[in-house]
Amino acid sequence: MQNCKHSTVHEARVRSFREREMAKNLPVFSMKHLLVVSLALNVSLILRAMYEREKWSLYHALSLQQPRSSVINRCGSPEEAHVSTNKHLSISLPSLDMSTSIEAEDQDGGERIINLDHGDPTMYEKYWQQVGDKTTIVIPGWQSMSYFSDVNNICWFLEPELAKEVVRLHKVVGNAITENHHIVVGTGSTQLFQAALYALSTQDASEPISVVSAAPYYSSYPSITDCLKSQLYKWAGDAQRFDKDGPYIELVTSPNNPDGFVRRSVVNRSGGVLVHDLAYYWPQYTAISFPADHDLMLFTVSKSTGHAGMRIGWALVKDTEVAKKMTKFIELNTIGVSKDSQLRAAKVLKVVSDSCEPSNREIECFFEFSHQQMAMRWKQLRVAVKKSGLFSVPDFPPQFCTYLGRAFEPRPAFAWLKCEQDINDCESFLRSKKILTRSGKHFGFSPKYVRISIIDRDENFNLFTRRLSKIIS
Repeated sequence: MQNCKHSTVHEARVRSFREREMAKNLPVFSMKHLLVVSLALNVSLILRAMYEREKWSLYHALSLQQPRSSVINRCGSPEEAHVSTNKHLSISLPSLDMSTSIEAEDQDGGERIINLDHGDPTMYEKYWQQVGDKTTIVIPGWQSMSYFSDVNNICWFLEPELAKEVVRLHKVVGNAITENHHIVVGTGSTQLFQAALYALSTQDASEPISVVSAAPYYSSYPSITDCLKSQLYKWAGDAQRFDKDGPYIELVTSPNNPDGFVRRSVVNRSGGVLVHDLAYYWPQYTAISFPADHDLMLFTVSKSTGHAGMRIGWALVKDTEVAKKMTKFIELNTIGVSKDSQLRAAKVLKVVSDSCEPSNREIECFFEFSHQQMAMRWKQLRVAVKKSGLFSVPDFPPQFCTYLGRAFEPRPAFAWLKCEQDINDCESFLRSKKILTRSGKHFGFSPKYVRISIIDRDENFNLFTRRLSKIIS
């Protein structure tokens, strides 16, 4: 018995030691390592890691000084409550009194690091915890062993079940036309973006095709486009300033990341092709005013349901040859897309669609829940901004949503926050208050602006709005 106790204590100490060592040892990437890994992994993820290294170093260094409970316990407050008006499962929503954040702020004296630089959609954890095992799948060891899913499909590694649920979800929401479109699955929409650039480029062109997007544009577009120094395409900056003759690719992100506004193409020249990034065209973020029917549209599970870790996205592509070339790129890049992730994504999308069917009486509609969640958060943010007097956020005109059947102001996944008065570097200013954000300069815009994630966990977001309201002009 003593030996057993001694062994258990020893193992616990070893695990504790390993956890501490892992917390201290931050990843360091050399160029040699990056070149090797990029052959097998999505290059954009490596670039994201390089870009974030400095911020994470600060975050970890300061976080390790905190009490262990404040680092680990990041779940929503048990005091938060929301009473559903229907008979579906009621999911709790954050209250506006921010009592939990006040208590947390008082405990650490404002020393806790609040990292809202990333668009990590952990806000949705609460919903999926309440749903329970409805999204659970079991994959036997003999299943999904082949590279191939459907050899008769252009995208031969697309799982039929995922294709079925993608079509169904778009019909339920009404945000995109799937008829006369090929579905191409990718490891997140970022890989699909790279595949689109490859497919839309001319192989024997005398010079790389220009890639543009109207500022403020998604901060990863330039680095993803130029990371491999391809002779097929190159980043050419702000679409509003583009005046070069010849072919080009314009990236239209709508609603836009980072500012949340609905976008249309701005380059009015011949020879251009459009890629529509519609990652945020879902009713929790903006009104669904019409079903999108563009030539090439990108979507992702990450922002639609919050399952960023699945790394699943899909493209709706009209042109057959473009779909074939996109599929070929993914074949060369990763020899397909994880079947396990596709099957799990299919199950999640099915539960989302089921929850929003009129006949559903078991769980609250996912989009109703997330819409209410975003409405609460934006109201909370605007109260904090007004109380401070040192910041501003955009105002959005109400729009009618065909899915929800009512008009409302857009509630983007990110806040495009501006520092007023004589603060010229908003990111550095907020960093001094231990709030990590992403500067406007990374979006081709003024450093007086920062992008702030609205979709983090309740405790983190409540703490942020409480601290922001106390920064008085």
